[in-house]
Amino acid sequence: MNLNIVLLLLVTLVWGTTFPLLKSASSTLTGVEISALRFFVAGLCILPFAIKAPRQTWRDGAILGAVALLSYVTQAFGLEHISSNRSAFITSLNVLMVPFLGLLTGGRLSLQILAAAALACAGIGLMSWEAGGNWLGDGATLLCALAYAIYVVLLSRRAGSHQPRSLAATQIVFMAVFGGAWMLVSDLSSNTLATLPARAMPALLPIAYLGLIATAGMLFLQAYAQREVSADKAAVIYAMEPVFAALFGWVLLGETLGANGAIGGAMVVAAVILSEWRFAQSASPAAS
Repeated sequence: MNLNIVLLLLVTLVWGTTFPLLKSASSTLTGVEISALRFFVAGLCILPFAIKAPRQTWRDGAILGAVALLSYVTQAFGLEHISSNRSAFITSLNVLMVPFLGLLTGGRLSLQILAAAALACAGIGLMSWEAGGNWLGDGATLLCALAYAIYVVLLSRRAGSHQPRSLAATQIVFMAVFGGAWMLVSDLSSNTLATLPARAMPALLPIAYLGLIATAGMLFLQAYAQREVSADKAAVIYAMEPVFAALFGWVLLGETLGANGAIGGAMVVAAVILSEWRFAQSASPAAS
């Protein structure tokens, strides 16, 4: 197997571990606090690569960082109300949302995308039927998926003008700054900042792992490995993220999926793969 494929599978596996860890951290910290602390750790690691970035990279990094932070905060908030495996399957719908956002700029939807969307909705419906649904948690996680889809669209338009490592570094630095500011503003109404050190202690290892390994480390590994892997093949690999999340949710938290949940989750993964699948064209006749 190609080394880059193996590395992307490793990246996806590590991403899968973040859902149960975020779920665990949400027992003592809010979504804003988890995100701020996570990106503060990652920002310290990646700061040397951001310092020399040009002004335009800092500007675009601020825009991308703000949108990405909204995605991470809403995901962490949703995990306060739903299981980590359910969160992972709903979050993966961002892949389907990207072509729908393209309608705003004159894009068109293929029958393949519409079929994938219908399959995903049916899968989420099955999962909701089993778990009873949680409108707050599911709604926040759907907002997370939408924010990340917007991030993907913006990134595709702006990435070509920047050195990838510098753009990623400036994003993370801004996510740390914006997350810290958001946390301070939230404290004005809740007055929880004084208890933050005590509440953060039980989540210290998960936060360090999320910042050092899952964010800073996987960012560079992904950038290295995806240089020689096509986007459609990478998307199929990334569709394994909720599967890994369900596995680690079972191992670390004892979360399980019943029959309806398992079938619904499989339908969501199948929809994500279908939305990115490039069907082979008919081969031209061989020369005689």
